[in-house]
Amino acid sequence: MTETLDSYSLVAIYSAMAVYTIAFIMFTLDLSRRSAATPTVAAVAQSASVGGGTAVLEKTDAPARVKGPRYLRAAMALTVLAWLLQVSGVVLRGIAAERVPWANMFEFSITATSIIVGVFLVVQFWQDLRFLGAFITGFALIALGVATVNFYVDVVPLPPALQSTWLVIHVFVATLGTGFFALGAGLSIVQLLQARREATKSGLKFLSTLPDAVRLETLAYRVNVVGFVFWTFTLIAGAIWAERAWGRYWGWDTKEVWTFIIWTIFAGYIHARATKGWRGSRSAWLAIIGFTAVLFNFTIVNLFFKGLHAYSGL
Repeated sequence: MTETLDSYSLVAIYSAMAVYTIAFIMFTLDLSRRSAATPTVAAVAQSASVGGGTAVLEKTDAPARVKGPRYLRAAMALTVLAWLLQVSGVVLRGIAAERVPWANMFEFSITATSIIVGVFLVVQFWQDLRFLGAFITGFALIALGVATVNFYVDVVPLPPALQSTWLVIHVFVATLGTGFFALGAGLSIVQLLQARREATKSGLKFLSTLPDAVRLETLAYRVNVVGFVFWTFTLIAGAIWAERAWGRYWGWDTKEVWTFIIWTIFAGYIHARATKGWRGSRSAWLAIIGFTAVLFNFTIVNLFFKGLHAYSGL
């Protein structure tokens, strides 16, 4: 039964990858459409909505929002479908293992990417960030490809140190923080491109349909603050779990050190922007460096550094 459920899980993950691929193509086509938009339409799209589109505005008292073309709405629908397939794969893996499915590199990869995409979808209810669709679906596709090819392991029992309720709390909150940091990094990358276009009056044409650099920076700051709150809880929960598992709150293990480094980077990012006036490109680069540190912590530290947190399963 375990092997059967695990195989179904893989089928769901591969199916999600196929749908993510189509969604990525459609999001990319949308960026191409934006590049072909006339200046008048681009200006209307930028002033009307963060995500933008070339159709008419909805007549409503709510904040203005532009209806995207059919293939952009289809891209979002496909992203939802792919996300549901991926979540199904994660759940099936958990049922097969009879535990939460994030005890090794493969399981954490499929779970974390599902949460990152989930955060992207939920944030749409707050702010139209569909222009990040190509970034998010592309990231998910690459992460799942690497996970299935390089990180896959059979279902195995948990190591003693992971047999704790804190596995559910600590890792889940960490992945939520990662999801918001990923969005913040995407917004910061677009912010840098937009700032360059505004300064040189030239650049990628689709940027003219997106918010200006100041607005993008504000959005990035807000989502990174949310991610920082989750990461702070991750650090605290990890210390409590370490005391339960190994009898000390802090031991300078490589994973612990990098978790603290990430926290320090984003704490510095928030402090510098709020009190030192670090705005513009410096703020964006700090956010990007912070997310790069998150990726380094998950990949390089897990694969090449030994320690008490060496649970890659490889």
